[in-house]
Amino acid sequence: NGRFVLTYNGEIYNYKEIQNDLINLGYKFQSTTDSEVVVNAWQEWGEDCVSLFNGMFAFAIYDKEDQSIFIVRDRYGIKPLYYYFHNNIFLFGSEQKAILANNKSENSLDKKAFFEYLTFQNIFTDRTLNKFIKLLPPASVAKLSINEKRIASTKYWDFHFREPEVIADSREYLGELDRLFQQAVSRQLISDVELGSYLSGGMDSGTITALASKELPYIKTFTCGFDLSSASGVELGFDEREKAEAMSALFKTEHYEMVLKAGDMERCFENIAFHIEEPRVGQSYPNYYAAKLASKFVKVVLSGAGGDELFGGYPWRYYRGATASNFEDYIDKYYVFWQRLIDNKDMKNIFAPIWNEVEDVWTRDIFRDVFLTHENKLETPEDYVNHSLYFEAKTFLHGLLIIEDKLSMAHSLETRVPFLDNDLVDFASQCPVSLKISNLHETLRIDENKSGDKQTLYFEKTNDGKQILRDMMSSYIPDSITKAIKKGFSAPDSSWFKGESIDFVKTILQNPSAKIYSFLDYNSVNELLNEHFESKKNKRLLIWSLLSLEKYFDTK
Repeated sequence: NGRFVLTYNGEIYNYKEIQNDLINLGYKFQSTTDSEVVVNAWQEWGEDCVSLFNGMFAFAIYDKEDQSIFIVRDRYGIKPLYYYFHNNIFLFGSEQKAILANNKSENSLDKKAFFEYLTFQNIFTDRTLNKFIKLLPPASVAKLSINEKRIASTKYWDFHFREPEVIADSREYLGELDRLFQQAVSRQLISDVELGSYLSGGMDSGTITALASKELPYIKTFTCGFDLSSASGVELGFDEREKAEAMSALFKTEHYEMVLKAGDMERCFENIAFHIEEPRVGQSYPNYYAAKLASKFVKVVLSGAGGDELFGGYPWRYYRGATASNFEDYIDKYYVFWQRLIDNKDMKNIFAPIWNEVEDVWTRDIFRDVFLTHENKLETPEDYVNHSLYFEAKTFLHGLLIIEDKLSMAHSLETRVPFLDNDLVDFASQCPVSLKISNLHETLRIDENKSGDKQTLYFEKTNDGKQILRDMMSSYIPDSITKAIKKGFSAPDSSWFKGESIDFVKTILQNPSAKIYSFLDYNSVNELLNEHFESKKNKRLLIWSLLSLEKYFDTK
């Protein structure tokens, strides 16, 4: 009717069902697109329609009659959406650079967000490193009233991990998980262009590929491996090409691989910095190359992201919290664990150049605030684990999704995540912890008087997580995959940063004129760097983050 204007990015997998409901209400459609479903659903139900959408999306609706603009982001934050509201100027986009292209926008470092990032290697709030640009939180609708010149944001959904009041037979959960997982993969196979799948060698991407290959014979699959000639210790298990090749043969996929070497990180570093705009969790260059490989053959790719966060794939993280005596004790223990880059005790020295501007940033409070909207009933180890699952879905997974979207779109590739199907997520959040993590109570009993490094005991049983997923997936992939120890998609950077890439790192980070040293103390930072170079501590995450920050400042 000409009242609404839509700009939209994403995929709504259940749009045909919603379209049928709208047709029954009298709506007529001129296309077969989900975009038209969005704008007609908005006309019929207003912002309540968002809770009906099962997919990934960021969009804005301009209501000419009401003189308001709504910006909306999907439940999980798969698609990013930034906005700027300063000096009566409102700008929004999928990237910060779209906002900064407007010559009236201001660009100034948010030192509090900078401090937050260097604590968690992530930003838990809606801040960005630009003081005037905010990241709309997942599952949010923000309304700008143009005439009143004010913006207000509301949440339309949230994760809610909890133990069911009555726990059914484990076979019922297993059967329902199988049904929902098949449904999720099938929903996300709908595409007008060729679709492929990542195949890392792990069970999440392996099972997605197994199911996808039934509907799409000879589907293309993609794996990135690593040259481990200079790796050591646990890094020797990072290359999973052999397992991926075995599964490719089993599912008869058309398989492509790429082997990453130390110099590959250096070669793509500038491109990555441009596309991710500001650093978030993890070392992202393996994802960059995986997307680059896939984009040569397909336009859409399936990813196994989300399985670990929903089903407890990192059990060593949760056990620390599960030993807590109350909520504040839990926060203390879990907060210390999530100080991924710089410890509190080192903050004053490292941030000396700007300490008077950030000393009032209490990152423990930022950490604690993540739980404000989650149930605080904490009585059993299972309750604490559910709290941790909530935290990781809201923070760590969200950071991974931001990076994945930016690096795939950098190659004109769309990444889909079947684990983040609404029905599957709702099931996972109500699934008993006992079906996700085995031996929860036994693993906690660690003899503090036992000699040796007791911390490593937390990391020994790294196949204790995702038990119900392992059981379900055993119908589709070999036992050698479902019973394997959790490793993750990571490069051997610890060795490379003090080996083949040490000159690259030192040239940037041991330069006293580097831009990061306008905000950080040179000597204090280099003490931490030397701990890594001398093999005293593994500071690979900090090194990656400092390199990324320097490149971020270099582009300003």
